[in-house]
Amino acid sequence: MAASWEESVEYSINTIYLLFSAYLVFVMQLGFAMLCAGSVRAKNALNIMLTNVVDAVVGSLSYYLFGFAFAFGEGSDANPFIGTSFFALKDIPNSTYDYDYSFFLFQWAFAIAVAGITSGSVAERTQFSAYLIFSCFLSGFVYPVVAHWVWSSTGWLSPNSSNLLFTSGAIDFAGSGVVHLVGGVAGLWGSFIEGPRVGRFDAFRNAIPIRGHNATLVVLGTFLLWFGWFGFNPGSFDKILVAYPNTSNQGNWTGVGRTAVTTTLAGSTAGIVTLFGRRLLVGHWDALDVCNGVLGGFVAITSGCAVVEPWAAVVCGFFAAWVLIGLNILALKLQFDDPLEAAQLHGGCGAWGLIFTGLFAKEEFVVQAYNSGAVGTVRPYGLFMGGGWGLLGAQVAELLAIVGWVSLTMGPLFYTLHKLNILRISVDDEIAGLDVSSHGGHAYVHAEEDRPRFYADYVRIQDNGS
Repeated sequence: MAASWEESVEYSINTIYLLFSAYLVFVMQLGFAMLCAGSVRAKNALNIMLTNVVDAVVGSLSYYLFGFAFAFGEGSDANPFIGTSFFALKDIPNSTYDYDYSFFLFQWAFAIAVAGITSGSVAERTQFSAYLIFSCFLSGFVYPVVAHWVWSSTGWLSPNSSNLLFTSGAIDFAGSGVVHLVGGVAGLWGSFIEGPRVGRFDAFRNAIPIRGHNATLVVLGTFLLWFGWFGFNPGSFDKILVAYPNTSNQGNWTGVGRTAVTTTLAGSTAGIVTLFGRRLLVGHWDALDVCNGVLGGFVAITSGCAVVEPWAAVVCGFFAAWVLIGLNILALKLQFDDPLEAAQLHGGCGAWGLIFTGLFAKEEFVVQAYNSGAVGTVRPYGLFMGGGWGLLGAQVAELLAIVGWVSLTMGPLFYTLHKLNILRISVDDEIAGLDVSSHGGHAYVHAEEDRPRFYADYVRIQDNGS
């Protein structure tokens, strides 16, 4: 039956909002590129920018051919663990406006963000062919399966399922776990299997600082990511015009605004706490630490952004900062080398975000986000808000499931690439720089002009017999 005029207008407004949000999330790819480029040494800047482009283009095809079906395909083969038949886009749009092309584009923008997180963990020492392989696998299979668990109505962790886990389902509104924890755990395995960069630790296991070459790009990337997060979190209200039963409320407008506020407050709090926390630890102010702190706060609030009060977002950001600081200290003690702190930031703060939601989610907002404000609906909510253990249990289940799934898939993949000698570049190429050794030139000046300068340190080390 043809849709009414009112339904058509509602669908049009929702589609415009969803597409605009997708564009904002895609802008985050530029933010990732700038953040990564500024955080690495100049001799690897071209390589890391190329990998960010590859994450987008390879992830697009992989997610279209395979990923979307694993995440959101429906049909006779539907199951709660791995999605359904391939080419899920073939039958859309349909009369119910579910899973149409705008929804695909929004979810695609999330999928390619995951590979960008992982790329940062293995930066400055990874063969380009390895990027192509793990980016395709991560975007086309590993991430979509987790997205199906939590965001598909047939997923076993979904809060919209007909069979709710612990009568609640896991609340991961915009992906602290689905996106960030997946990317962080994948990066953890990649960085661990590759080992630290040459010169990162001395013979006495002491860390040697390796600073990025351009703080301007790092700050630019941070603000671009901040801007994109307003599509990432508020945009996850994929329908802003929703008829709430038995209420005068016209939709998700208040939820959208509140989500933008909680996102801002969590990131800002984490940034200022990281600024002063690192000042106490290292004795000086560091803009780069603040940038990572801000991003850590955003990562943490992404799970519960729609279901917590603004004051709770401040709490979220405060503890996210200390999670990041603590994990960075631990990483140095374990000689774990992640050039962008991606595993600590996205993995650690993503895990905290899931737990935070289980503690602070407000009942009214949970009903609003997941039951369209239906009167009389009862759902588990945050433990500290009086909602019992159901939601927290589901959050812990999601956390453990993601860590286990990504470890069982990406760990063996990185190990296989390592054994085939197609994961890490040679020591000579690493010292020379990936731009020269793998891409025929440097990001800023001609390769022939830079080659002697980048080989100078290596030649000096060889002459001294070190």
